[in-house]
This record gives sequence, C-alpha cells and structure tokens, in this order.
Amino acid sequence: MSSQHTDQRSTGPPAPRRLDRGDHVVAYSAEISAPAEELFVLVSDPHRHHELDGSGTVQPRAIGPRQLQTGDRFSVHMRLFGVPYRLPLRVLTSQPPSAQRPGVLEWVQPTGHRWRWEMTSLTGRPGHTLVTETYDARRQLRPVRGLLRLLKVCPRNAASIRGSLRRLQERCEQPSREEVIPAGDRTPGPGHVRG
Repeated sequence: MSSQHTDQRSTGPPAPRRLDRGDHVVAYSAEISAPAEELFVLVSDPHRHHELDGSGTVQPRAIGPRQLQTGDRFSVHMRLFGVPYRLPLRVLTSQPPSAQRPGVLEWVQPTGHRWRWEMTSLTGRPGHTLVTETYDARRQLRPVRGLLRLLKVCPRNAASIRGSLRRLQERCEQPSREEVIPAGDRTPGPGHVRG
C-alpha cells in the first residue's frame, strides 16, 4: 500500500495564507523559521528591503536610518515598468516584539496607503514566527484608490506580498542558516530623520 502523505519538510514551508481584512486591504501570513526579534531587525532596516521584496520594484538604495523608529522618515528607490523613482515614507508604528506583544512596523505613503508587517512568536514553537504583511488602502486618497483599482494594483500587491513572504521563508529555511541577521548588523545606525 502506498502512502499519499508527503512530508512538509521535503516540499518546503506552507504557502502564505490570505487573510480577510475587509475592502481595500490585502494581507497574507506565513510561518517563518526564525525568531521574531531577528525578523524585526531585518524588516525595520529600509536599506535591506530589496532583499525581501517580492515585486522586483524595490531597489538596493534607501535614504534614512538603519533601524526605523516611530516618526522616522525614509525613502526607498523604486523601479516600476522600467521607470525609476524615489518613494518618501513615514513610519507610523515601530514596535519591537516582546514576550507580551508582536513586533509591528507600519509606514504610510504620500497617497495615504499603508504597509504593515507584524511578527508574532508562535507559542510552543521556539524560533518560529507568524509574519503578516498588509497593504491597506482604506485611508488612501479616493482618486488615487480609483486609479490604482483600474490599474489592478491590489492583485499585483497580493502577488508581491506572497513573493516577499516566500523569499523570507526561503531565506530562513536554508539548512546552513545560523541567523537571519548577522550579529554585527543588530545595532541601529546613524541618520534618524524625525518627522
């Protein structure tokens, strides 16, 4: 008798799972094999966002601090449809994870939409974290939201979020992985720009 059951380890981690957060919100979660604290350090460094980007638009150039704090302003260089541009952003929430609460990093774009990362340590699974990435257009300027709907930005962002979470999973599933963040990269750098 043959078994149809497959070992999840041999096929990799489960695919990111879509969350229903209402209209104008795209959110996915995935389990990542790394501590929430290490993941927060990586996500809160805009100079490393290109390492996570599942859209292929974030370029390896950013302006701002190496460890984002609430109120910081930063910008990332982007390229979409072959056109380069710089995207200025402002951090709304930077909350490192602790035993009592998840890590949260959220920033807002000039048009009002927000990107949010949440990192929740999984109880009973030391060194594993549930990571949720969210694109939230509920507060976006209505004309912009209408235009972006016509351009099918939400489905594209859904694919980008899944891609980002998959990249993070792959990065942390490597058998030789010792840490997501090398020890020398754990301290905030100079250059905080407060808004």
